[in-house]
Amino acid sequence: MPKKTDSIAASVKKPKHIAPRAARATLTMVAERAGVSPSTVSRILNGTAQVSEEKQALVKAVIEELGFRPDPAARSLAGGRTMSIGVLTQFIDSPYYGEALRGIEDELHKANYVPLFVSGHWNEDEEKNRLFMLQERKVDGIIVLTGKLSDETLVDMAANIPVVVTGRRLSAPNLFSIDFDNTEGACLAVRHLHALGHRRVAFISGPLDHPDATQRLQGYREEAQRKDMALDDSLVVYSDYQESGGFRAMNDLLSASVQFTAVIAANDQMAYGARLALHRAGLRVPEDVSLLGFDDLPHSAFSLPPLTSVRQSVYEIGTSAAKAMFDLLNKRNPPSRLVEAELVVRESTRIFRR
Repeated sequence: MPKKTDSIAASVKKPKHIAPRAARATLTMVAERAGVSPSTVSRILNGTAQVSEEKQALVKAVIEELGFRPDPAARSLAGGRTMSIGVLTQFIDSPYYGEALRGIEDELHKANYVPLFVSGHWNEDEEKNRLFMLQERKVDGIIVLTGKLSDETLVDMAANIPVVVTGRRLSAPNLFSIDFDNTEGACLAVRHLHALGHRRVAFISGPLDHPDATQRLQGYREEAQRKDMALDDSLVVYSDYQESGGFRAMNDLLSASVQFTAVIAANDQMAYGARLALHRAGLRVPEDVSLLGFDDLPHSAFSLPPLTSVRQSVYEIGTSAAKAMFDLLNKRNPPSRLVEAELVVRESTRIFRR
């Protein structure tokens, strides 16, 4: 008597033909098709190949054609790397840091690296905790976007893992820093308003425990003094680099009846808040008050009116940080980098008319 399982098996119709699964493309297949060695393909994938752009383009075209996808685990075992970079930001939802994170991610993607993002919220203990978490996950290097960590902490960390830090001027083995010329940026802002006839210019500062905030305030004061402009303390208010902080700071200026014809906000986010406070007070920009920001965030070109701002390419800082990290990983010295300031003039500033 046939078994029940046999009858069930016999009742299932077998397909006439099953197409064999296509073999997964390998690194060796890519090398053979491109006419290069497997090690060259590997170095191109890692962003470390010293070959012509034409050869790199050929290899990448073959990778695309064959649908080759590197095996991260195998690459990690072969090269002693995890193919991941830790990134300490401050606020992952910030328009400013978001631009830098996008630049880092785009640059890492080219070499098939993965970023691991964590936020420190401008709290030194929290930043240290996040860096410890990243090192536990065996990242190959760490990029630090400004923050409150001491220089000594960063130098000590670089003794164990490559470190790239922005917003500092710091030199140490296995560590690279990228800074922006904040002082000159503020000088450019003051010169612009002085050339338009403004002599009483208010300044909304960031928090003074941020090095870039102190540098921007310093540039404002130095250039105003050189131009023989008003420099009384009532023209300076301190805030927190947030839109709400700019709103409160502008309201403080207005409620104190401080006389000014133009305002420099130490970042664009505070300029957005200041613009709203002026609007609520019935003051027009730039007809009644000229307004100038800092950082030139993407939204600034589309605000109403479009905001004049001191430009630092935050996206470019992100890509530069990632490139510098690759140099450190491959035992090369990254080129020195001080990002220069540039003034982008738009409709929020105009000639002062009495």
